[in-house]
Amino acid sequence: MNFKTILAAGCMVLGTSFAHAGPDDPSKFEAVQYGAQKFVYDFNFGTPQEGLGALGFIRNHIKALKEFGDFEKSRIVIVAHGNELHAFSRVNKAAFPEAYATFKELTDQGVEIHICRNAAKSRGYDPDGFYDVMTVVPAAVIDIARYAGEGYGYIYPAQFAKVTREDIVAQYPEVDMD
Repeated sequence: MNFKTILAAGCMVLGTSFAHAGPDDPSKFEAVQYGAQKFVYDFNFGTPQEGLGALGFIRNHIKALKEFGDFEKSRIVIVAHGNELHAFSRVNKAAFPEAYATFKELTDQGVEIHICRNAAKSRGYDPDGFYDVMTVVPAAVIDIARYAGEGYGYIYPAQFAKVTREDIVAQYPEVDMD
């Protein structure tokens, strides 16, 4: 085969693959296998409920690592220093009765939860006012910086209202549910 024949065949293959792709074709799922991960989550939420809700990010991370990664060798650290501290404090367990079970579930899987002493103090809490599955550290900023220096990835989990497919269909009548 000469160069022109090979080039023409290559162009036909490329042209054919592009000709079949379009907006109605489905996406592909790539089951990537990830190695061990080290991440620090920066919790600094406006309300206790947002902080408790953000624990779902951690659950999802764990679930993904168990399915597609090396969970046993991974490390996840939460550094909390916002208004979520009210839900993280054992003195408020009557207001947030399910919180401890969630913290325990996560820490039993190896997640570390660090509480900023400065943020706790500024909100009226002593260092011993938090659950036994947590560690109070001097300051969130130096704790986060420590993990950054150790090569941890940084995640600042944003919270927003979930929009469902039904919400989109209601907002955009030209889209149907089929």
